[in-house]
Amino acid sequence: MELESSEILLSLSDCIHIAKDLFSSITIPDSQVKTVMKQLESVIKHMGEVLNSIKPSSEEHFHYAVQSLVKDVDSFSFDSFETIVQKEYDLYAINDIESSTDDEPEPEPETTHVIYNIEPLYETFFCPLTNKIMNDPVTIETGVTYERIAITEWFEKFGNPADIICPKTGVKINSTIFNRNIALLETIKQWEVRNEQANIKAAKAVLSLASSKPKILEVIHNLQTLCRTKPYNVVEIRSVGVIPLLATILNHEDRDLTVGTLELLTQLTQNDDEDEGKVHYCNRLYIEVIATAVDLSLIIQNLASEVEHLKHSALLLLVELSKSSYFCDQIGSVTGGILMLITLKYRQPVDAFASEKVDEILKNLERSPNNIKIMAENGHWQPLLHHFIEGNEEMKMEMGSYLGEIFLGQDDEIKGYVVETVSPVLIQMVFHGNSLARNVAFKALKQISSHPENATILVKSGIASNMFNEMLKRTIYNEPMNSKAEAAAILANILESGSVQLSDLQTDHKMSLNYVVYTMIKRVRNSTADDVNTNFVRILLCLMKFPKTQEIIVSVVKEGDACTNLVELLNNPNEELQVVSIVFSIALSPFFGNILAEKLCKTRGQPQALLKDLPETTAPTEKQAVSVKFLAKLPHENLSLNLALFNAVPLILRKLDQVQRSGMRMSKYGSAYLEGLVGILVRFTSTLYEHQFLVLATTFSFTTVFTELLMNTFSDEIQKLSANGLENLSSKTVTLSKPPPQIKKPKLKKFKKFNRLIEFYLQKCFSFDSRYIKIIPPSLCPVHKGVCSSQETFCLVEAHAVEKLLTCFDHTNIQVVEAALSAICTLLDERVDLDASVSILIQNKAIQHVLNVIKAHKNESLRQKAFWILEKLLKEGDVNSTSEISQDRFLRATLINVLHYGNGDIRLMAEKILRHLS
Repeated sequence: MELESSEILLSLSDCIHIAKDLFSSITIPDSQVKTVMKQLESVIKHMGEVLNSIKPSSEEHFHYAVQSLVKDVDSFSFDSFETIVQKEYDLYAINDIESSTDDEPEPEPETTHVIYNIEPLYETFFCPLTNKIMNDPVTIETGVTYERIAITEWFEKFGNPADIICPKTGVKINSTIFNRNIALLETIKQWEVRNEQANIKAAKAVLSLASSKPKILEVIHNLQTLCRTKPYNVVEIRSVGVIPLLATILNHEDRDLTVGTLELLTQLTQNDDEDEGKVHYCNRLYIEVIATAVDLSLIIQNLASEVEHLKHSALLLLVELSKSSYFCDQIGSVTGGILMLITLKYRQPVDAFASEKVDEILKNLERSPNNIKIMAENGHWQPLLHHFIEGNEEMKMEMGSYLGEIFLGQDDEIKGYVVETVSPVLIQMVFHGNSLARNVAFKALKQISSHPENATILVKSGIASNMFNEMLKRTIYNEPMNSKAEAAAILANILESGSVQLSDLQTDHKMSLNYVVYTMIKRVRNSTADDVNTNFVRILLCLMKFPKTQEIIVSVVKEGDACTNLVELLNNPNEELQVVSIVFSIALSPFFGNILAEKLCKTRGQPQALLKDLPETTAPTEKQAVSVKFLAKLPHENLSLNLALFNAVPLILRKLDQVQRSGMRMSKYGSAYLEGLVGILVRFTSTLYEHQFLVLATTFSFTTVFTELLMNTFSDEIQKLSANGLENLSSKTVTLSKPPPQIKKPKLKKFKKFNRLIEFYLQKCFSFDSRYIKIIPPSLCPVHKGVCSSQETFCLVEAHAVEKLLTCFDHTNIQVVEAALSAICTLLDERVDLDASVSILIQNKAIQHVLNVIKAHKNESLRQKAFWILEKLLKEGDVNSTSEISQDRFLRATLINVLHYGNGDIRLMAEKILRHLS
């Protein structure tokens, strides 16, 4: 046995040396290349035969032979053969591709093959039973090598072991034991490696030359096959520079190319050792190549495709990429990337596969806190809530800070779920956390409470009493934040929502509402310009909406003379504090209107500062809007304030015109600003008993101004105020209307007899006092029986305001209708000519307008005025007007109902109308 093994080794050694000599002769001319190749093939074939001749029992020599063969074969370098082999076997010949043009069709069947062999296939590589290259060659007793599975199945065909024969030689086999042919296995593997490496290089060449679609597709498919065959091929493909070439193909519009490229990239990014959870890429260099070459936005864009295969391919690639912490951040940074994933997750109809892969991707992306934030911003809150509730302290703090930054969106159901989930935890952080945790919790609660629809949920969580306690009782020294200001802001947000009842504001049993109000007003009286003060005023303003707390506030303000402090806050440099102070003063004006007005007039720079001039191109601000509203809401009869504002009328009229012409009224505070300006003008009509205000109204033609504003239907308040102004002005018309001038008859000294004849003739023909000639001017007002004008006497008839006021009777706003009714009532005063006034009203269809008011509104005050006008029309009108009124069936039923259930005055009016109708 020893001699046989030595001979085998020597034979192997001789074969290797011969092969090396033949390899060294590669420099011979091309004409002898084929001869050398045949000789080299013969040597390698003989080496295979020698390997097959090794006996199974020679384990040590077998091992030595294998190691020697592998070592010597590894010393060969077949790279030098590449050029030669390419000419005969490389079907990706670069020269052929480069020389091809559009006019010359590519060679057909030969150029379409992708896999080529760098060297010929040897017979010894094939199993005699399967005729396929062996994956696990084993040698049996006869020395012939087979595929392990194939020879095992062959042996099993024989029922009697004594009958087993060698498939190739036909010789009976005494033993079914076989040995693995490691030498041949290693030779086959080396051959495959060289072949696959050559194919990878050739594939790169095809991709780099931007070949035709069929070639590129075939290359991609075969690279996929190589990746599936051996994991090492993945490393080889990555290292040769294929990735950048594939990245360029992603820009291609062809769907098949895109799908193939995405699938290949997925294979190249898959983890080499998934079981151990190792990094999914060979090294950082490969990560950098992917990051540099591949445009992630192109991959994400494919998620919107209607082609299912394309969409799924993109998802599979993103699943693999998202497993890397580096790409986790990169995917999140793509604009709209996470939004598209979330949209795909909830898209209808549901794509089960896509939904599953999106979940995987989003789960992987959660490793980046910034991605969690982006998910929440796009409506996918579950990751943030999970990490906020279940995460460690650091993660909880970060998620909490995001809650203080993110807008909760428009979906009430989602907002409700988020608030219900986080509120208890945030409240716990406020009362049991450190300063940093408290700061995060306060900011988050402040953001959440800024949405009115969240108020009810927050109140149910018990936040109100906690915030009251934080504001008024709890003190933490050396805390970096102003927790009292934060608590006050949260409580103010909740109260401003309008969805909270007083019963919901359960305070500590040791803190009564009186104590809460007193403490806050006392703090406000300090006039300090800080956030606590501002939010305290906001809270007090909201508490004014509840009768119980309103009574307490009014009482405390009255006792402490807080009006002085409120007016002083109007000059505070903090604009937010100014605004809330003004709004709070407006709320107090029904109780302390005259006091506030007097205090305002005695304050430096006021009230002129509240009428700060409006820039030409800038829309009104909130401060400007509430300032003019404050001046308009203070008692109109307050002479001191009206005198202080006397010189501001030109400015007010200019601003009115400016805002209306520029379209600023459509801005956020434009309408409120206009309403305030009109309200200030109306207040001057309440003190017309002062001559200077009478002159003011005539100089600036207030009647015309209010008549024009009456038809500005964009604001009910402006229409109401304009009608109020016209009512005040019209009530003065009777006293201002001048009697017609009387002109003395001229005496003619000459022709006395002729003059007497003329006088006698005139007396016979006309009845008039001979001493005077009464001239009735054409502008004589039929209602007031004097000389009237819209500017001088504020006559509604001359101002053509009657028809416009009657039009307001059909308004849906009760206050507008009532103001218009009051203005029309001034034309039916006992001091005017009722016949003429009723005639004018009937001509303008006043009857129908009044009947419409009675039908549309059940307000008693409104009906009382309508009945009063109707009674005047019946009393002074003609038969036609009576007939028109009596034909209205609804009116009769209404009158009977009022007669039975109305109060004294309105019932008396109903009785009078029914009497007229009867």
